Amino acid sequence: MFNRFRAIAAATLLSLTAMVPTGSAGAADMAAMPVKAKPIPDLPFFLLIDNRFTYAYQWGAVDPGVTAKTTKQVFAFTHFDVWTYGTNFFNIGLEKAGKSSPANPCGDPLRPITGCEGATEIYGLIRSTIGFNEVFNTKAFSMGPLRNVSFVIGADGSTENRFFSASKRDVVTGLQFAFDLPYKGFFNVNPLLYYEFANRSTFTQCGYAGAPGQIPGVSCNIDGNRQFNPTWAVELNYYMDLGFLPPSMDYFAISGRAGFYGPKGSENGQIIGTATKMEINAEPIRLTFDASKAIWGPKYTHNVDVWVAYRLWRNKFGLDENASLPCTTFAPGSCREDSLYSGVTVKF
Repeated sequence: MFNRFRAIAAATLLSLTAMVPTGSAGAADMAAMPVKAKPIPDLPFFLLIDNRFTYAYQWGAVDPGVTAKTTKQVFAFTHFDVWTYGTNFFNIGLEKAGKSSPANPCGDPLRPITGCEGATEIYGLIRSTIGFNEVFNTKAFSMGPLRNVSFVIGADGSTENRFFSASKRDVVTGLQFAFDLPYKGFFNVNPLLYYEFANRSTFTQCGYAGAPGQIPGVSCNIDGNRQFNPTWAVELNYYMDLGFLPPSMDYFAISGRAGFYGPKGSENGQIIGTATKMEINAEPIRLTFDASKAIWGPKYTHNVDVWVAYRLWRNKFGLDENASLPCTTFAPGSCREDSLYSGVTVKF
């Protein structure tokens, strides 16, 4: 959703620059009449605030250690704002899986239990930017298609009630290079430092699977909690209206995102275990239909969007999809996702 909001923000800021007061009095009239200066009102702290709710349905999702693919219903709230020196983006969502990815106590590959409902996952993400052009009151960080360079800081968190019991906490920081695309579009490249300081996996907990010779704190985690090494990351996102279409079809846009996260040490955290691999979490393309503009006109642009997207996830959670125990022995293919999903997003 961040892609769409940035395009809206750009259009809003352009419209603000056109709001210059004009008068009808001539120069002679102005000279003859006493003029009382009016104070210039201060700009609001936030130049744009955009809140949206999304409902989506995903087919073919996977979860590490779960043998079958599952459908997921997604409910998400997103907030985006623009202020004098940068932007803020916040997203919180809930995913409800089908029964093929069950909640506890089901889902143990060694001791299967039936009768559980689908698992629930809650996740959140925040990214904030501070633009160098804005801070230094300059255009030095704009050149050709490069519009701005910004400092980025953010965090992610999630928790779930399935057997894997992931509970992720991480922070990111780095730079954002913002480029312009045709038709009011943009392309952002964010090289980042990524630090996942907390997560959990039942599969790394001491005693699971009855493996002999386990040494707590050396070859297994007492409670399954893990801490990883800092690593690199690159996050990309883009948005572009399909402005080359005829006016009768001027309701479509494409967008996408991708996150690449480097290896972060052992999958068991700070103890012996299979090495993690580069994780790719991406939505390469999303096709959006501006339903509100098509039905009610340009005044209601992007108030209601209907979209369909393709999603891929490689080495899910950093687990090596070709070597990690949950991804191979217990549930082959459960750390590699290729799925289709579709949804409706409403502005309020």
